Amino acid sequence: MHPWIADRTKAFDSSGIRKVFDLAAKMKDPINLSIGQPDFDVPEPIKEACINAIRSGKNGYALTQGMPVLREKLQKQIDDEYGHANRKVFVSSGTSGGLVLSMLSVINPGDEVIIFDPYFVMYTSLVKLAGGIPVLIDTYPDFRIDLDRVAAAITPKTKAILFNSPANPTGVTATEAELRGLAELAAERNIALVSDEIYRSFMYDEPFVSPTKFNDQTIVIDGMSKSHAMTGWRLGFVHGPTEVIETMIKLQQYTFVCAPQPAQWAGAVAMDVDISEHVAAYGKKRDMLVDGLSDLYEVARPGGAFYVFPKAPWGKGSEFVAKAIENNLLIIPGNIFSRQDTHFRISYAADNAVIERGIEVLRKLAKAPTSRP
Repeated sequence: MHPWIADRTKAFDSSGIRKVFDLAAKMKDPINLSIGQPDFDVPEPIKEACINAIRSGKNGYALTQGMPVLREKLQKQIDDEYGHANRKVFVSSGTSGGLVLSMLSVINPGDEVIIFDPYFVMYTSLVKLAGGIPVLIDTYPDFRIDLDRVAAAITPKTKAILFNSPANPTGVTATEAELRGLAELAAERNIALVSDEIYRSFMYDEPFVSPTKFNDQTIVIDGMSKSHAMTGWRLGFVHGPTEVIETMIKLQQYTFVCAPQPAQWAGAVAMDVDISEHVAAYGKKRDMLVDGLSDLYEVARPGGAFYVFPKAPWGKGSEFVAKAIENNLLIIPGNIFSRQDTHFRISYAADNAVIERGIEVLRKLAKAPTSRP
């Protein structure tokens, strides 16, 4: 390694997901079920709002905490939902920016952060970047939150619990009882609860519930990337206890500076755009995929997001994915999200015809263990 490179960068490998995307660029007409991005486009009223903002000169720096047009609207929505006297919101440069700032704001070197395995690929690396120690709780095979395991993992060094429901990569949604238990445990032990709610719009079987309902100190990471297909616009928001949010705003001044201003004007419009039609379509995609695989694969039925996390029917997850890629199917090996190499992630944020082609290849691969790599 070059002698100038800082030790903290060792916390990161180049994203395994990016490696699959690079591979996809070289393939001809791949069956691409790898991308965690909606396959619908940004709705027209949101595009128009962004274009209008650009044309009317709203192109300079935004306020670090977010433009009033969006921030005040978000604050009202959050106040209406939770009614917490001490809950403040700010606009972050993407949900990922919100995650970075939340970790840097609450984690001291040596602090432990509880994370559920499998986990979103950034979580462990961001904890390490802040000098923290990830403490992983195994949730296989059903990916449920076991409160006894959480309680057993808590030590005097535990500073935070970081979790995601609906979850990436499993699509599993925590039950209200699990959320209440986790929220109450965090409150009782004075541990920061960081709830990544970027997929909250994509719930198929029951309404979304946040642990914030049961713990008024919960830090919530959210944004419009997934709900309105605005992944490239870098528009997120974070809400939580005022002092914590003020600290994140202070850090944003010296890092991201602000979220893009035109995107914030568009975000205010996005809050009023109905995406229920897209959510209903994704619920059908979920059913199509789960129904198409569940007789041949061990798969926990996802209640939200747009992912399925089946167990490889033979070999390691990474070996199975290599064979899928040989068959022109792009999926993500589960060991990118986990200490285990037994599963793989499918994204059904894709056209129905692509999902059908993917099911066909997966059914063939499950029945053909003799063609192992």
